[in-house]
Amino acid sequence: MSAFVKLEHVSKAFDVSPPWLNRVLERKPRVFLHAVSDVSFEIRRGETLALVGESGCGKSTVARLIVGLYKATSGRITIDGQDMRSADDTSEAARALRRRVQMIFQDPYASLNPRWRVADIIAEPIRTHRLITDRAAIERRVAELLGCVKLTAKDGEKYPHQFSGGQRQRISIARALASNPEFLICDEPTSALDVSVQAQVLNLMRDLQREMGLTYLFISHNLQVVHHVSDRIGVMYLGRLVEIGDKRQVFGAPEHPYTRMLLDAIPDLKMTGKARTPVAGEVPNPLDPPPGCAFNPRCPRVFEPCTRERPELLPAHGREVACHAVTRMARAG
Repeated sequence: MSAFVKLEHVSKAFDVSPPWLNRVLERKPRVFLHAVSDVSFEIRRGETLALVGESGCGKSTVARLIVGLYKATSGRITIDGQDMRSADDTSEAARALRRRVQMIFQDPYASLNPRWRVADIIAEPIRTHRLITDRAAIERRVAELLGCVKLTAKDGEKYPHQFSGGQRQRISIARALASNPEFLICDEPTSALDVSVQAQVLNLMRDLQREMGLTYLFISHNLQVVHHVSDRIGVMYLGRLVEIGDKRQVFGAPEHPYTRMLLDAIPDLKMTGKARTPVAGEVPNPLDPPPGCAFNPRCPRVFEPCTRERPELLPAHGREVACHAVTRMARAG
C-alpha cells in the first residue's frame, strides 16, 4: 500500500539568537535550536502512527510542520502525493489540500474561543472552506457533528466554559471533522483529561476512524495510551527518530536502548512482578547536543563509534533503528 502521508528528511531550526545589538556588542554568533533533524517516515491510509518520547523531543514540532503551522527549514512533506508547500497559496487546489488535514490540540481549555458559542466554533471550518452556504444546512451539519461526538444539538447553544474537559475535547474533535478531513493530527489530545475521560475520548476517536476511514498521527508521551490506539510507533529523541516499527514489535522486543528505557518505566499493571525502572539521566541541552549519537551520555550500550558518528535510521529486525550497537548485531547475524 502506498504512503498517504510522507515526510522526507524534514528538519526545523528556530533562531534563538540574542538581539542583533547584543550580538554585535558581545561578539556572539547567531544561535539555532534544531528542534527536528532529518526526520523521515510514512503513514498509510487508514492507519495510526504514534510518535512518542520525552518532553522537548520534537513530537509537537513535527505535528505543526505537517499541518503547516511551521515551515520546514529543509525536507519535503506530501499528503497523498501533494506537496504541503503548495498549500500556502490561495488557489482552489491549495484550499482543498488544507481541508484534508486537520489538527486536534492538546489543551481543550485553550484551543476553543471562549467568546463563541459551540455551534459557531464547529461551523467556522464549514464557512471558511465554503463547504455549505445555506444557514439552515450549516445548522443541520453542526447538529450532525455534535451527534458524532456524543453531544446534542442543544449543546451548540452553549459556551465552552459550560462543559467539562472531556466534553470540550469532543467539541474540538467535532470542529476538526467539520471540513471532512482525511488526515487528523492529534497532539496529546487526552493529556489534560482525567484517566476515565481519556478512555472515553480515545474510544470515540477509534470509532470515528473506523466509520470515516480516517488516518491519524497521534502524538503522546503516554505509552499505555499509544499501545491502545496505534498501529505503528515512532520513537523520537532530541529531534530525531531513533526507532520506528509495528506496535507489537516495538512493545514486544524494543531494539533501541532509549525505547527499552521508556518501556521499563511503565508501571506493571499486570502484576507480573517485573520491576519498574525510572528513566535514567537527563536530556542533553538541545542547543549543545553531544557529538555522535545524542543518546550516548545515557546509553548502557555505548561504545566507541557512538561518541563520534551519528547513527542513521536503518532496517534491523523488522523495523528501522538508529543505533550503532543494533546495526552491528544485525550485520553480525
